[in-house]
Amino acid sequence: MGLDTPSAVAVPDSELILAPTDAAGEVRAVKMPLVDRLASAVVTAAPPILVLLGMWFGWNHGLLVWQDLLVLAIFYMVIGTGITVGFHRLLTHRSFKCGRLLRAGLAALGSAAAEGPVIDWVATHRKHHQFSDETGDPHSPHLDDRHGWRGELWGFWHAHVGWVFSDMEVADERRYAKDLLADPWIRFVDRTFVLWVVLGLVAVFGLGVALTGTVAGGLTAMLWGGAARIFFMHHATFSINSVCHYFGRQAYDTGDESRNVFWLSIPTWGEAWHNNHHAFPTSYRHGLGRWQLDPSAAIIRLLEMTGLAWDVVRVDPAKRARKLAATSGA
Repeated sequence: MGLDTPSAVAVPDSELILAPTDAAGEVRAVKMPLVDRLASAVVTAAPPILVLLGMWFGWNHGLLVWQDLLVLAIFYMVIGTGITVGFHRLLTHRSFKCGRLLRAGLAALGSAAAEGPVIDWVATHRKHHQFSDETGDPHSPHLDDRHGWRGELWGFWHAHVGWVFSDMEVADERRYAKDLLADPWIRFVDRTFVLWVVLGLVAVFGLGVALTGTVAGGLTAMLWGGAARIFFMHHATFSINSVCHYFGRQAYDTGDESRNVFWLSIPTWGEAWHNNHHAFPTSYRHGLGRWQLDPSAAIIRLLEMTGLAWDVVRVDPAKRARKLAATSGA
């Protein structure tokens, strides 16, 4: 989006932050507890059911009003920033640094998206980068030996949502998120995950009441700013795992199937420039081209301009040019 100034310092993208294996070089096998499977099922299935009910009542009984759509838009953007800027670019890849309060606040916002506790989310994503589209990747669509359209469909389903219920999804937090386990503020946000989900819904209800002046307005706001927002945000995030490893353009040879999907860039808040991200994992910008819209990068740049963020990681232009040349000559 043309956010870098000419004086910006280019910082080489470091590799993933992984804790060492144990003394024997082994990684612990981690199983998904039954309660987590049930919670995943409820959080994944309930929002689309409520959205369908909301659409039916809204269209047939006039319950959908502009205030609900405004609440949906506001909370989608704000809580989505907690995922893209907080969970992903700050905590997973250390694309910038900020104060402890802002760091914890972004983690709390991301938790309100109901995509799982922050440390588990980060560990899973780091594992994805280490084993991208290879054995060990929690949600690659390309790992099964099945062939034909049924096999392709199964792989896409697994990458989009099926992985949520699989033991393969579980990443060892002691290996993949040791730095976050050592942070008491992040550990607190992680342990109180359900609280942030509930507070997000309470805030939606409060804004709905404020906009409409009625409790009924607060309840319909919870339907759209709560259930619908969770549903849309979940599937925007899931689309990075499925759509962005199946369709789109590969600007860089990254050794995996990551791709840039331009039409997903806005609903994913810039995350759909996924091939760019795999080429330069720690870059604060995923939309590296002039016209590659990346709202999350714009937010980080604003934080930097106001002094709330620093040590923002930028791609060395020479390194980017070399990688593009290598890809073109491949």
